Amino acid sequence: MGIYVNPGNISFQEAINSKIYVDKSGLIPYTNSVIRTRQKNLCVSRPRRFGKSMAADMLVAYYSRGCDSGRLFSGLKAEEDASFMGHLNRHNVIRWDVQRFVESKSGYDRFIDDIEDRVIRDLKREFPECGGFPEGSRLKTVLDEIYGQTGQGFVFIIDEWDCVFRLAKERKEVQREYMDFLRGLFKGAEYVDLAYMTGILPIKKYGEHSALNIFEEYSMIDSSELTTLFGFTEEEVHGLCTGTGMDFRDVERWYDGYLMNGIHIYNPKSVVDAVRRGKCRSYWTGTETYEALKAYIDLNLDGLREAVVGMLSGMRCWVDTTTSQNDMTTFKTRDDVLTLLIHLGYLAYDEGTEEVFIPNQEIAQEYLRAVKVGGWDDLTEVLNRLEELLCSTWALDGEAVAAGISAIHSEAASPLEYNDANSLICTVLMAYYSAKAYYLNPIMELPSGKGYADIVYLPMRNTARPALVVELKWNKSARGAIAQIRDRQYASWIQGYTGDILLVGINYDKKSKEHTCTIEAWRKEEDNL
Repeated sequence: MGIYVNPGNISFQEAINSKIYVDKSGLIPYTNSVIRTRQKNLCVSRPRRFGKSMAADMLVAYYSRGCDSGRLFSGLKAEEDASFMGHLNRHNVIRWDVQRFVESKSGYDRFIDDIEDRVIRDLKREFPECGGFPEGSRLKTVLDEIYGQTGQGFVFIIDEWDCVFRLAKERKEVQREYMDFLRGLFKGAEYVDLAYMTGILPIKKYGEHSALNIFEEYSMIDSSELTTLFGFTEEEVHGLCTGTGMDFRDVERWYDGYLMNGIHIYNPKSVVDAVRRGKCRSYWTGTETYEALKAYIDLNLDGLREAVVGMLSGMRCWVDTTTSQNDMTTFKTRDDVLTLLIHLGYLAYDEGTEEVFIPNQEIAQEYLRAVKVGGWDDLTEVLNRLEELLCSTWALDGEAVAAGISAIHSEAASPLEYNDANSLICTVLMAYYSAKAYYLNPIMELPSGKGYADIVYLPMRNTARPALVVELKWNKSARGAIAQIRDRQYASWIQGYTGDILLVGINYDKKSKEHTCTIEAWRKEEDNL
């Protein structure tokens, strides 16, 4: 058993022994299916805390000849697959974590040499029958020699493959040398049984092309067959909540929202932290990408600021992900920044509509922190007034609410879209952003009574707050909006949900550019009149 060649299974043992373990061994039948095929080179990119390293540890424990892992996989899903026994601890494995070699700036200029030296040192011990290798031999040359003499191939497992692009952002020459090293190691190499790389970023592009186009990529944008194998599914989170007494609805609000192939995926580390500690809050703060978030949204390319404002208020934003170069410095358009934020986990991506959105309350809090320290003083002032606007709504003070919405519309909306109907919807959702502390996510176009209510806010349990039924009008009147709510019985659908319901009518007059608001309480007996 070596450190880099045919390592042991201690890391996977620790995962199995943990109080909370969710079985993701379904990855193994898939990797078995591509061994020694044209699809044998895999690159899986996910945000931090999505279980990438745990999956790498699992594959090491499964394939490595340096350990006996049959007991660890007893009862797991992979054991049921017909291919399981055929590969269990029967491969030579080479595994390294790139980040361990570039932990300081001084390591950037020699980390490739360090990787090669340490792996070759292990190979010499593991294959003494192949004789000594000349001093200064490259790793590729040594592997070719071993394969030529023994016919034995290797499973490569590389964790944090992309950290060079994240930590040495400006060192283009280092990045190119690194990509050349990987291309030389894997392209056309007969000694490769399987190559499995994990990181946060997909493979770096040069222009429109990838320098490692031999790899099949599975990212936050296109996860394909591996969707449910990284992150927790809704069913898995339900099981954890049932077993620990956590309220699933709270966990859902805080950590759900990543939409991949139409499947809801949760941040696994945050869910585990919430279940272990018995409370939902943001466990995201402190990751290396938090500082990046502040820097990127401050770029404000092509209206990035307005896009963040809209998404904070619950809107979605269309994005072209094809222009991104998959690094952390090449930004020509707003879409390049938004695409990076998808990979970092700060945005969710709907492949069907090609739209991005802020996935959940945990991530929304990170945006608010970034905005407050990012120099957006006007937006920060708006955010600080939102709680007051919500209190005015509860107090039935329509005049104060209209003034607050008017200020937000003026300060947060793009001048070119100020008179657009979508801008009014965005403004109202932004105005009630602080409702996230008391209400579930707003429901748009809710079928109710004899039509569709524009926006409905349903209170969370144990908040003692009224439900809000909001109707928007354009060049009409706020009282007319209230009349429509009553006439079409929009409140009837939710009367069994909560005791108190407020009707909120908001109108924007395009000519005068004025907002008006009327707020009235709804009485249960109204639908019986």
